[in-house]
Amino acid sequence: MNDADSQAFQDRTFLSSDGLTLHLRDYDPGVAATDGRLPVICLAGLTRNARDFHALALILSRDPVAPRRVIALDYRGRGLSDRDENKTNYNLAVEARDVIEACAYLNIGRAAFIGTSRGGLILHLLAGMKPALVAAAVLNDVGPVIEAVGLIKIRDDLNNAQLPRDMEEAAVLLKLRHGADFPALSDDDWADMAAAVYRDIDGQVVPDADPAIARQLLTIDFTQPLPDLWAQYERLAALPLMVVRGENSALLSEATLSAMAGRHPDLQIVRAPGQGHPPLLHLEPALQNIRTFLAAI
Repeated sequence: MNDADSQAFQDRTFLSSDGLTLHLRDYDPGVAATDGRLPVICLAGLTRNARDFHALALILSRDPVAPRRVIALDYRGRGLSDRDENKTNYNLAVEARDVIEACAYLNIGRAAFIGTSRGGLILHLLAGMKPALVAAAVLNDVGPVIEAVGLIKIRDDLNNAQLPRDMEEAAVLLKLRHGADFPALSDDDWADMAAAVYRDIDGQVVPDADPAIARQLLTIDFTQPLPDLWAQYERLAALPLMVVRGENSALLSEATLSAMAGRHPDLQIVRAPGQGHPPLLHLEPALQNIRTFLAAI
């Protein structure tokens, strides 16, 4: 990230109701608020953070015709937010509450949301917990049904991945592990992903999240059906809704996508060719579809 890009956002923090200092990035073009365009709030995946959305946030906040304020959150235990001593608080309900409190801190009463993976699950809860807050939603490679094979793949990757010696090796290792699912990505894309996933802490390049979050996946009994969120999806189905699915995704199935469309006649579906879970949203065709979707709200 160059100096100009780092000046495109403000690092902001707020205090959660249970006393944690939580971090977010605020890409505020200024003019968007006066023109009445809703802000966009980006919610990352399980162990990911606000940096995942940097490229997309730059594009949306710098749009020459309709710039948007973009907020990207670090959940508790991720990125620059405090880690929680009570590891049981790494759950969807608490993280959804944190999102609501972040919006209150920013004085945002209504927004469009983009939720990647875990972020999309949080969105399912938000639509019920604070329905007035969610004006529209983009679900990135996630729906009310999670495929066990995809979650097992995430579990094993997070808990068994080799630690890189530096960021260059981090990009190489990411490509080795995930390249077959993401043939559309360039070397620059892998380098950007490494910079989002990892951080140098005390001289060691490590995933930028509390390890307890990944370890939670080790406790899941995959001999039993995973719980679904169809009841919560009904709230989202009343809103403008888009789903982006990676062509090679193991987490969101085509069957689930079809069932989602059956419950939302105006559901917009975008498939990301040459990408797995989760797709990079600043790449086409996802990017133009998101811009068109946002322009209509």
